[in-house]
Amino acid sequence: MERAHHLGVDIGGTKVALRVEAGTRCVDETVFAWRPRHSVDRDLAQLAEHIGELRAKLAAPPSAVGVAVPATVGPDERITAWPCRPEWAGTDLGAALRALFPGTAVAWADDGDLGALAEAQAADCPDLLYLGVGTGIGGGLVLRGELCPGPGRGSFEIGHTVVELDGPDCVCGRRGCLQAIASGPATLRHAARLRGSEVTFDVLRQAWRDGQPWAVTALRRTCRALAAAAVSVQELLHPRLLLLGGGFASGIPGFDTLVSAQLAQLSRPGLPQLDVRPAALGALSSLRGALALARTIRP
Repeated sequence: MERAHHLGVDIGGTKVALRVEAGTRCVDETVFAWRPRHSVDRDLAQLAEHIGELRAKLAAPPSAVGVAVPATVGPDERITAWPCRPEWAGTDLGAALRALFPGTAVAWADDGDLGALAEAQAADCPDLLYLGVGTGIGGGLVLRGELCPGPGRGSFEIGHTVVELDGPDCVCGRRGCLQAIASGPATLRHAARLRGSEVTFDVLRQAWRDGQPWAVTALRRTCRALAAAAVSVQELLHPRLLLLGGGFASGIPGFDTLVSAQLAQLSRPGLPQLDVRPAALGALSSLRGALALARTIRP
């Protein structure tokens, strides 16, 4: 290769994306779905297979690798929880990644954190809160251009902040977490209770456009929970901008405006209201963040 290049890997619950860049130019990009009937060994073997194919295309190995992971990783580098792929619990992630990329500097971080880093760079905003609303609630906080709390200190788990003490059960074992109230599935469940019958995403979106009361009420509850979490972060750490991404939020017209309206109701004198905008990178945010992480590594 004519210049140093970096590899970003976005490991998801259902698929994996790999992207190689030289500078800002894309050299190669691959997306593959996990095979069914997975196990840790099978998944790692599939990863190794695709990484081997990628290495065969390159004149030299990447100078550094950044990896986005949705799992909770402890200080000993072992995965403590990954609801989408529970078989990975207990896996030494650090050892597994170093084995996949021998001789290459590699670092990893939470996919929501890295999504925030990429969105902050795209928005040219060094102090930014990012919320990804989809199957779960992910997100991250960037302060002075760096991730908070930062690699090696745990992820920014805003989805598991408690916003309703007597709220619904969360998959993490607590009650009233933001994810249990404001994720896509949680919103659809609440909408179904209000409507009295099952609600799909397309049905909710159309009902919202038509101003159906049950749809408006369900989405207002979701956006109020998101606003409550965001204003709490603002009180403590003072980001300047809130970006909203994720498949669910991106698919509802005016979602950012509704969150902004809920923030206005929660404002207090002396605290400027957060500016709210849609995220710019969509499904690419975590992958771009993994590349941004790779560029910070000193081989």
